[in-house]
Amino acid sequence: MEWTGEALLIGVRRHGESSLVVEAMVAGRGRHLGLVRGGRSTRLAATLQPGNNVQLTWRARLEDHLGTFTVELLQARAAGLIADRKRLYLAQTVCEHLHLLPERDPHDRLLALALDLIDHDPDAAALARFELVLLDELGFGLDLESCAATGVTEDLTHVSPKSGRAVSRAAAAPYKDRLLPLPSFLSARGNASPDDLRDALRLTGHFLDLHLWSARRIDPPATREPLIDLLTGQA
Repeated sequence: MEWTGEALLIGVRRHGESSLVVEAMVAGRGRHLGLVRGGRSTRLAATLQPGNNVQLTWRARLEDHLGTFTVELLQARAAGLIADRKRLYLAQTVCEHLHLLPERDPHDRLLALALDLIDHDPDAAALARFELVLLDELGFGLDLESCAATGVTEDLTHVSPKSGRAVSRAAAAPYKDRLLPLPSFLSARGNASPDDLRDALRLTGHFLDLHLWSARRIDPPATREPLIDLLTGQA
């Protein structure tokens, strides 16, 4: 078995004395792991950094084997990320999010969004939208199109923390303390205040925790909260 494809490196871990298991998001193939023999060598150190784009060739005797990667660097980002704390935290958060995806299941829309996020100035609104797409692709998408109580499609101001469905201002009024704010920029493009951005990331964080972090007994990305503070002027 063999294939070649472009990929975003999202993680590495040691294997034996000299090798690495490399984790990558591969166009058309999703999250894929492979062994890089000699991956801990000085020659490959700069290439095998999360955030870099690479050309991978995967080989294995059978399709369900781990297999081996050979790697060619296409775009080095790691040095630039280290020099910019916001970009570094953003890239680390995005890579941690991509770890949540099932192996070998294509998610090219998420890969494209991840690359766009990493390659542009850090943007809290874009991160919130990325997290909404992540939830959607994992089968936990929010319904922000109409009110869960009345069916109206305008003046949607809150979200049910249980169902993930939007609630209109009128229907939300008696239950505001039990609902999550829905910033208008998530359902209708527009400007967002720092409070809107924090509310948006609180919203996505709630459902990521409900369906993924707590459900799988894993910690959220350690960089996510510091990143939110940096992007919303709290740090």
